[in-house]
Amino acid sequence: MTISNQSALWDRISNKLQEEVPASRFDAWISPVFASETENTLTLTVASRFFLDGLKNSYGARIAALVNEFASADITICYAVDQTLTGQSDRKDDIPAEPKASLVDGFIDPRFTFENFVVGSGNEFCHAASLAVAEKPGEIYNPLYLYGGVGLGKTHLINAVANSLISRNHYRIAYRTGERFTNELIQAIRNGSTDQFRNQYRQVDVLIIDDIQFIAGKDRTQEEFFHTFNALYEVKKQIILTSDRSPRDLVNLMERLRSRFNWGLVADIQPPDLETRLAILSSKAELAGVQLDREVANLLASRITNNVRELEGALTRLTAHSTLTGRTIDIAFARHVLRDLLHEEVRAISVEDIQKQVAAYYNINVREMASAKRSRTVAFPRHVAMYASKELTTLSLPEIGSRFGGKDHTTILYAVRKIAKMREDDEDFDEEMNRILAQLKR
Repeated sequence: MTISNQSALWDRISNKLQEEVPASRFDAWISPVFASETENTLTLTVASRFFLDGLKNSYGARIAALVNEFASADITICYAVDQTLTGQSDRKDDIPAEPKASLVDGFIDPRFTFENFVVGSGNEFCHAASLAVAEKPGEIYNPLYLYGGVGLGKTHLINAVANSLISRNHYRIAYRTGERFTNELIQAIRNGSTDQFRNQYRQVDVLIIDDIQFIAGKDRTQEEFFHTFNALYEVKKQIILTSDRSPRDLVNLMERLRSRFNWGLVADIQPPDLETRLAILSSKAELAGVQLDREVANLLASRITNNVRELEGALTRLTAHSTLTGRTIDIAFARHVLRDLLHEEVRAISVEDIQKQVAAYYNINVREMASAKRSRTVAFPRHVAMYASKELTTLSLPEIGSRFGGKDHTTILYAVRKIAKMREDDEDFDEEMNRILAQLKR
């Protein structure tokens, strides 16, 4: 049963939002809100916690601004959850369906838009490329391949492209992770439904695969994706891929796939600089309705340097603690609440940590770091790990050698000099090493 709103203020706000927000978004996120009003409070009630988070993240700041604009006195906004509203439960699948939602296969997060993506020197090229693809899918930069470390905004950008296309209501979009694509293929093989699997993907207008590196080393999945790629590319359908590394650095990837990944635009997203991190904090704090002290913002932005997701998580944690305890978010409070996270930023790095992460990056077994194997697929990652050990630890060359299966110090020195020379001569490899070192410092 639908309940009528009991707030003249909310009527004015929703009318204004209806002018500003695409119809599909308004119907999905604004229309289902139940509003009630007292003298000093506007209470907005929705059907689930997930819906509440989406509403506040996407429209909370604008709603607050409109309250200030339309209210004749100071009004406090309160949010509430009532699962009896329109019979909805606290599940992602139960959010209001958008017009033509059947054309979207996979969950597109409505919170990730171009409007709330903070652009900085490290991501401006990827942002511009994603905007261009959203404007002319299939016509420019096909495929679009975004790569970079964890938590830098790749997923935000590909969701922003999808949300931009959804607002036009005439694109068939399939959104998958590399892992889900692989698992669906395995299930199709078991069920004898591979033809249905192929048709599912080859009839879309836009195919988005997040973490495409997951298919490396899986020959049947790569073979299937290769043919799907060709089928879509030939009819000018847009393909968007993300990965943690460039196509040339994907180990155990078919060369013909590696070649196709480079047909369009390959764009590298870098860790944000200090100014961008501060801007991200400011944007997220504004959305959350939090007044963030400049000293606290500087502490977070200077200590959490490589991962936007961790930066946002730190702010969420501070906000939650402040709300529950009634404490003001000052520098002492931030240091106390985030003591484990801030300590983690300056933790000691061991050779074993380096070996594990480098082995994972290059998709080899960590035990091979200390082996006598000399094949390039093993020797090169080993040299990278030796170089990183020299850069990030205080151990001597013989001490490092002992952790690589008893290698002589001259072997370590050779590896260090070789990687240093490669960084000087190859700008792309230098960027790759910067990413590896940044990940190790997290």
